[in-house]
Amino acid sequence: MFEIVKTALRSLLANRTRSLLTMLGIIIGVGAVITMVAIGRGAASRMEQFISGVGSNLLLVFPGAPRSGGARHAAGTGASLTLQDAQALMDEGVLIARVVPEVYGAGQVVYGNSNWNTMTLGSTPDLTTVREWRVSAGQPFSDSDVRAAAKVCLLGATVARNLFGGADPVDAVVRIRRVPFRVMGVLAPKGPSPWGSDQDDFVVVPITTAQRNLFRFGTRGSVRRITVQAASRESMEAVQQEVRSILRQRHRIPEGGEDDFDIRDMTQILENAASSTRVMGLLLGTVASISLLVGGIGIMNIMLVSVSERTREIGIRMAVGARPSDVRMQFLTEAVVLSLLGGGIGIVGGVGVSRAVTELLEWPTIITAESVLVAVGFSAAVGVFFGFWPAWKASNLDPIDALRTE
Repeated sequence: MFEIVKTALRSLLANRTRSLLTMLGIIIGVGAVITMVAIGRGAASRMEQFISGVGSNLLLVFPGAPRSGGARHAAGTGASLTLQDAQALMDEGVLIARVVPEVYGAGQVVYGNSNWNTMTLGSTPDLTTVREWRVSAGQPFSDSDVRAAAKVCLLGATVARNLFGGADPVDAVVRIRRVPFRVMGVLAPKGPSPWGSDQDDFVVVPITTAQRNLFRFGTRGSVRRITVQAASRESMEAVQQEVRSILRQRHRIPEGGEDDFDIRDMTQILENAASSTRVMGLLLGTVASISLLVGGIGIMNIMLVSVSERTREIGIRMAVGARPSDVRMQFLTEAVVLSLLGGGIGIVGGVGVSRAVTELLEWPTIITAESVLVAVGFSAAVGVFFGFWPAWKASNLDPIDALRTE
């Protein structure tokens, strides 16, 4: 076997330019497969991080679309949800783990000579648990702060950085819409979402404080959103029915009447997005694999040309005792060596391009041993598959006719 490989290498080196051009398709194909799979896995990883950052088993309940003069307004602009609705869901929901009412709005946050326009979110202490937000400095506000409508807040990492630079913001006093708030803590950074929005650009305050001092939204006690966390992923559908039943009963909606609220399964939305990302990665890998197919066809064509050029050599080998199987093995080995050499160069190129994408475009790429092995294995398979026909043709030449070839 060693002699066959040695002979194959000698033959390929004798026609360096032709061998390099033959390998080019495999080089591009393997490099493209590794790069595309790395980009797809990076996108999937970013989506998984985003899903884990948003929280698990969540339902978002929004006010319905109100009507005015026969016209329906935008969804979520009504004032049909209240703090009492959120408390009822918590008290009456059997499969509900946590309920977090929320109000929010944009506004200027000021500290000394620095200011930053951001989103202010009024909520309860359970928000950090439900949304899996960790407090990296200081401490979160408590239920007693909510009951007392205390003027305290938590800063997102982006807000803290822009207002305080590297200084510690805990216990400092900032003004939100000209109302002073004491900073109790800073939330750990999560970074950008897959859609480019900054998940750290916000301020959290007690919901009662937000309702009394910052936002005038609907009637007294109205909220813009209620986040409901189910006890488990399997109970999501049952929890959705539970939430609908409780709210319809509280809002006195008759049988057959239209809901004045909207329930969205956040987990399903995120899973659909993750599924789309996985499909994108699969499509990228498939498209890149076409390059390997094209490279394999190139190997077959070159090997057929090689058989034609080396007909006399094949005749001499057979005349001195070479069997058809030996000739087949010789040409198959040359095809596989071409594929493996091209695959090796393609791996280096694919890794280099993936790192360049990460550095220049700031897009995460993940190169796994599995993707490298698949690319190399596929390139070897391409060599065997497309090298078989030329090898079979060479092994079936008649020795006498081959020797007569000039």
